[in-house]
Amino acid sequence: MKQLTDQQIAEYFHRSFTAVDGLWFMKVEEKYGFDPALEIDNEVWKVLPKIQARAMRSLLNAAQDIDGLYDCFLTRLRIEGFQFETRKEPQGFTVVVKSCPWHNQMLQSGREHLSGKVGSMICRTDYAVWAREFGNIAFELQDQICTGCAQCLLRFTRPSPGS
Repeated sequence: MKQLTDQQIAEYFHRSFTAVDGLWFMKVEEKYGFDPALEIDNEVWKVLPKIQARAMRSLLNAAQDIDGLYDCFLTRLRIEGFQFETRKEPQGFTVVVKSCPWHNQMLQSGREHLSGKVGSMICRTDYAVWAREFGNIAFELQDQICTGCAQCLLRFTRPSPGS
């Protein structure tokens, strides 16, 4: 019997994860319509990032602070296939996403016209949950590829001392 490499196993699970997310959404959409499917999907993305953030924090033995968020969140983006740059700032960091695999998947499935509506809701929820899992950290979504911008701009900041 042929054995899979660790890379092949990881790719299998990655493809399964992204496929089940899309298939689940489309089946709920078929039964209830797009807007209810998006609302239900958003409820899922209020929980899944908690699980992901806690698992990543444990795997990387990261602190529950802005530096831990930086390490864990960027690791997650790399794993999922995002292309991005980062800028560290005095109160946090900014992620400039150049290519988003989730948006690319919407393009490939012919659902580009829905990508902005999905991304505007789900990304805002997902990334804000990640921020909260690492303490009192604010998240701001400034630009999005899926709404026609050249890049996504994600800002994570800790509160100023005394605020």
